[in-house]
Amino acid sequence: MSSIRPCVFVAKRDVARWPLFGWLAHAAGTIFVDRERRFSSRKAVEVVRQAIGTGSVVVLFPEGTSSDGSTVLPFKSALLESAVQLRPTITAASIDYDVDDGSVSDEVCYWRDMTLVPHLFNLFFKREIRANYSFSPARIRAGDRKQLARELRDDIVSMRS
Repeated sequence: MSSIRPCVFVAKRDVARWPLFGWLAHAAGTIFVDRERRFSSRKAVEVVRQAIGTGSVVVLFPEGTSSDGSTVLPFKSALLESAVQLRPTITAASIDYDVDDGSVSDEVCYWRDMTLVPHLFNLFFKREIRANYSFSPARIRAGDRKQLARELRDDIVSMRS
């Protein structure tokens, strides 16, 4: 996504400790959320609010986890509080992957109990992986964070159908 438009990502704290990716995430200014600590999301909301306030595009994955990509999981709404407070223009985005050989859910998506290095090894040796991005119209949205989460999820579901 950052190749389309410069942005700041929000990721789980574990990513900061991943080999190579942790360093890249830090270098890119990723905002980390420690989901094990009760008040971490409050701090993250403030950091996201500051980033939006300076004009940064903030990208988060509100499902809060990864999956096989076959469905859109329910969205967590806590980190959307910054958007409710500041009312910036918001766009929902969907990424769909395709491969000629193999299974997207088993070989492209990182989920279940997969381990990082074997998964990356498999990705590096895929002949081709296509990523198709879809975006909803950019608009200012009203309502509370739970309503915003439902609207954004609905946008993504409709883009994928």
